[in-house]
Amino acid sequence: MEKLRENIAKLWKPHKPKKLLPLMVSSIGIEELMEVIDSFLNHWITMGPKVKSFEEEFTNYIGVQNATMVNSGSSANLLALSILSNPTIEDRIKPGDEIIVPSVTWSTSIFPIVNIGSIPTLSDVGEDYQIDIESVKENISNKTKAIMAVHLLGDACDIKALRDLANDHKLFLLEDCCESLGTEIDGKKVGTFSDISTFSFYFSHHITTGEGGMLCTGNPDYSDLSKIMRAHGYVRESSKKEKYISENPNIDPRFLFVNLGYNIRPTDIQGAIALQQMKRLEKFLNRRIEAAEHILRGLKSYEEHLILPKRKGNVKHSWFAFPLTIREGAPFSKGEITKYLEGKGIETRPLVCGNFAEQPALNLFTNKSKGLKNAEYIMRNSFYFGIHPFIDKETCNKVIKVFDSFFQLLKR
Repeated sequence: MEKLRENIAKLWKPHKPKKLLPLMVSSIGIEELMEVIDSFLNHWITMGPKVKSFEEEFTNYIGVQNATMVNSGSSANLLALSILSNPTIEDRIKPGDEIIVPSVTWSTSIFPIVNIGSIPTLSDVGEDYQIDIESVKENISNKTKAIMAVHLLGDACDIKALRDLANDHKLFLLEDCCESLGTEIDGKKVGTFSDISTFSFYFSHHITTGEGGMLCTGNPDYSDLSKIMRAHGYVRESSKKEKYISENPNIDPRFLFVNLGYNIRPTDIQGAIALQQMKRLEKFLNRRIEAAEHILRGLKSYEEHLILPKRKGNVKHSWFAFPLTIREGAPFSKGEITKYLEGKGIETRPLVCGNFAEQPALNLFTNKSKGLKNAEYIMRNSFYFGIHPFIDKETCNKVIKVFDSFFQLLKR
């Protein structure tokens, strides 16, 4: 293997971005490739021991009892809601029940609510783009059954207040942490405040397995269901496997199905990549934080026209991206500044899906949404650019100079 590694090292070419600041630069290196080759040499391609090892590492890192890897963060959200609506769960979510979700989020924080027959209730967000607590309070009804909290763009929502609300109203609480791996509140990582939390390992996220996701929970029954439902509904991975077998002696235990199920398993190739990515996660996070804070200082003088992201004293922000909002009355539009940035090699995106209440997909199913003033403003005036773990100080300075030149042009 060492000789093979030496030969690969001679051929290996690190990913060199063609733009000044792309949304993401590949973080896959030689160590990930060697781990993948090891899986092939051991004939483990489908889900196997490296997925299990990654799950164990992830529980230790996040600080939860149970983790179940799946093929994407979107699948993790679907699995989470499928568990909480499962017939075996006491006081489960039922068709027609309402689930509160932020209006500014990714589509697959919302669609799984519809998939289980429930009604998404879209709540407004604050200036920090996180779900607004007062809007959540206004949207709680006698049909509300759960809150889908989303920690957006590497920041953290007020999950403690949401936890209190959920407890007071006897609601399930879910945390979508797909964009906030490594984010902490008072030293405690997001993903540990809820009944079930989810994470994503997509290419642009804090660590990547290409595609991939994780479901975490402290509830052993939810964890067991996640293992069953991840793989077809059969008992192969269930901690209660022997119990199910003894209760069904006339069925071949190799194909014993005890619940609903999908096929949303990851591969051991993904597990192999993840094991190496985890070794560099803290380094990746520190680089993102350093770069974001450097750019934040550089853009401070433009606060008259830009709403800059704000640091919260009790939050360790993991900086999935760098969001900006054009202030009302600014002498330029979002389109004008993003066109200029793109022309200078700074890749931009709308702020997630904008106000999802305005997306045509929402008309396809029953939903509730009201009082989305901030989300409506974000839809038209907010965007973000990338913060990846390979930005150096020189690149940060170049990015700041691009903004300097834009604002200089405004003065002419």
